[in-house]
Amino acid sequence: MEFMLDTANITDIKKFTDYLPISGVTSNPSIVKKEGKIDFFQHMKDIRSIIGEHRSLHVQVVATDYEGIIQDAETILTKIDQKVFIKIPVNEPGLKAIKELKRRGVNVTATAIYTKFQAYLAIAAGADYIAPYFNRMENLNIDPREAIFEMAEEIARTKSETKILAASFKNVGQVNAALENGSQAATMGVDIIQQALAMPSIAQAVSDFTGDWEVIFGEGTTITDL
Repeated sequence: MEFMLDTANITDIKKFTDYLPISGVTSNPSIVKKEGKIDFFQHMKDIRSIIGEHRSLHVQVVATDYEGIIQDAETILTKIDQKVFIKIPVNEPGLKAIKELKRRGVNVTATAIYTKFQAYLAIAAGADYIAPYFNRMENLNIDPREAIFEMAEEIARTKSETKILAASFKNVGQVNAALENGSQAATMGVDIIQQALAMPSIAQAVSDFTGDWEVIFGEGTTITDL
């Protein structure tokens, strides 16, 4: 199971990779826009320096035609590093580019997936990750749970090495559902993580444990004080 951060915010990346089991960082043009007018490639290099080479970094192309996608991918790999996962939307030029980049041994994340058929084509094209958009699928009255389950079944049937990297979440329940239906990875904004860990019941449980301990051993004491 892989948990990734869907953000380009340096402060958040530093914070959450410090204490969570984060496997990587994903971004797209909409996420980059939130950071304002940045030095794009230096910013991505800074993210790499924070997460290290053992975590994955996913960067999306902007061009929409085959030749442009390939050129974008080459530029990303040259100006950031060769380990970057190139994010490519699954449409006609995107699938052609995925095939070519995989022929070259490039890491690829197939994104903007709304349907099982898109996923099946990306799996067959050799994508390392496929990224179904969970919440956006629900908004289109497409069942993302059933779709992700069938994507996982196809990966198992074909003995593919492709992983499902579920994306586009609005709440923790959607993340849970994606993982429970076969997604090997999930990428989410920091708001989802904060939502999950900010339950009042968690804080109350910690407070209760501390109070019970201090009743026996004294206020402000910990195990190391014994």
